[in-house]
Formats: sequence, structure tokens, C-alpha cells
Amino acid sequence: MNLDIFLQQVPDGDGAWWQMLASGLQWTLLVALCAWVMAFVLGSVVGVARTTETRWLTRCGDAYVELFRNIPLIVQFFLWYFVVPGLIPAVKVWVTTLDPTHHQVVTAIVCLGFFTSARIAEQVRSGIQSLARGQRNAAYAVGLTPLQAYRHVLLPMAYRLIIPPLTSEVMNLIKNTAVAYSIGLTELFFRTREMGEMTFRYFEAFAAATLVYVVIALAANRLMAWIERRVAVPGYIGGAR
Repeated sequence: MNLDIFLQQVPDGDGAWWQMLASGLQWTLLVALCAWVMAFVLGSVVGVARTTETRWLTRCGDAYVELFRNIPLIVQFFLWYFVVPGLIPAVKVWVTTLDPTHHQVVTAIVCLGFFTSARIAEQVRSGIQSLARGQRNAAYAVGLTPLQAYRHVLLPMAYRLIIPPLTSEVMNLIKNTAVAYSIGLTELFFRTREMGEMTFRYFEAFAAATLVYVVIALAANRLMAWIERRVAVPGYIGGAR
């Protein structure tokens, strides 16, 4: 393994190869963070909608989950990047005001946000439905409205229960950012392939990328495990890892 390759200058750019990989990592982290915020909010809304007693809300939530969960992620990237702007004139006009990089970043955030939100919605639904029916009834008995019952009783407990699967979703989201290379976003995987193709040092390039992805995923795992321990309800939820 030739580690000196990371200190060599990029032939057609500024800085060394390690700096180019670091710039790709910045886009990876930015997209992952923004997409996670979007996915968590949307997933929570859809997950709650699927547990209400309003039939049309439940059906809309089910359709949302089935739509975004069953279309391959790379296909969704192409749909959001190439098809949606052509179908919706307002989106096309807005896209023309963006430079290519910003268009790619916005597309990646939106695509990953919707894709991951469908998975989070399923977990939120499972978390709420795993709670004893008496908790909902007790909330109504003390005079809480359905919205207040979700906000103060059901969701706080459900979120605690689903932290382990949410941890998996955080890690999957970080790894799924690599698919954004398909629309030209210069994230970590794109830069890794670029380095390999220009230097023919594929082993070094992909070994470095693998190490970075592992470190990021493990950091996210440990952060979620810490949150799980902090919010655990003694006597109700099993001991945190």
C-alpha cells in the first residue's frame, strides 16, 4: 500500500488527494444531516397518520410508505433529478436558477429524505402500536385531545422504543449518500472513484473510503446508543446497550 499517494497533488485541481476526499466527505455529511432532519420529521408525521382512527389518513400514509419504500433508491434519484423538473414547470424554472452542484445537493437531500422517511414512518407506526392501549385511553380520560395525547404521551414513549431501529436508519442513510454519485454529486464515493480512475490506486482509494464510512457509521451508532441510555425509562424499557 502506497500511502504517499494521498499527499500527491491532484493533476487537474487544487490541493492533494486527501483534500479532495475530504471535500467529498463534507458533501456526504451535509447531505446525510439535512436528509435525516427531513426524513425524521416527515416519517413522524406519516407514522402518526397511520395510527389515527381517520381512515383516509391511514390509507394515505400506507400509500406513501409503499410508494417510496418499494422503488429502488437509484431509480428515485433519476426521477427526482431528470423527470420531476420536466413534469413540473415551477420546479424546472427554480432548478434553472441553481448551479449544477446545488441542484445535485438539493436532489440528493430530497430523494434520501423521502426514501428514509418511509422507513421511519413504519418504525414510528410500530412503536406507537406496541404501546399498551391503556396509555391512549388514559390520555383521553384526563382530557387530552388526540394531538395532545400523541405529543405528550404516545410519541415520547414510542421514540424511546424505536431508537435501535432508528440507529440502523441513521447508518443506512450515511451509506446511501454514496448513490448520489449517480447524478454527479461530488460526495465521498464520487471522489474515491475519481481518485482510483486518475491514479489507478484503487486499493488505497477505496480502503480510505471504507475506513471513513466505518468511522462515521460507528460514531453515529455510539451517539444513538448514548441517546438511548439517556432517555431510557427505568422499569419499562430494557437496559440500554
